Amino acid sequence: MTSEHTGTPDGGTPLPRILCDTAALAAVDDAAAGALWRLAESGRQLDANVVRLPPGHRVDTHREPDLDVMLLVLSGHGTLTAPDGEHPLPAGTLIWLPHGSTRSLAAGDDGLTYLTVHRRRPGMTIRTRDA
Repeated sequence: MTSEHTGTPDGGTPLPRILCDTAALAAVDDAAAGALWRLAESGRQLDANVVRLPPGHRVDTHREPDLDVMLLVLSGHGTLTAPDGEHPLPAGTLIWLPHGSTRSLAAGDDGLTYLTVHRRRPGMTIRTRDA
C-alpha cells in the first residue's frame, strides 16, 4: 500500500506518508531475493530497505565504518554473526549495528526478510582537480 499523496497542504509543510505494507512484502515467496522495497522520496535524511534473503543465503562478513544501522526482522529467521558469537534472529528482533561493527547475516530454513534504516549517505560530487 503506497500513499498517492505527494504534495503538502500549504505548498511547504511536509506531511507524514504511508510508504508500504511490510507484512505484504514479508509474505513474498521463498524465491524472491534482494531489496523488495527502498525509500526513494526526495529530500529525505534517511535510507531504508526491505531485504529478502532466501533460505540458506547470507550476507558475508562486512563492516560499516561510517553509519549506524537499525535492522528489524520482519519474517523468517536467521543468524547474526559478530565477533562475540552467533545471535539468533527470530521475527520481531530489533538490532542496532553500530558504525565500525563487524557482522554477517545468514537466513534460516524459512528465509529472512528484514528492514534496515540508516542516515542517508551524501551523494557523490564531481569536483575539478586542483592544479
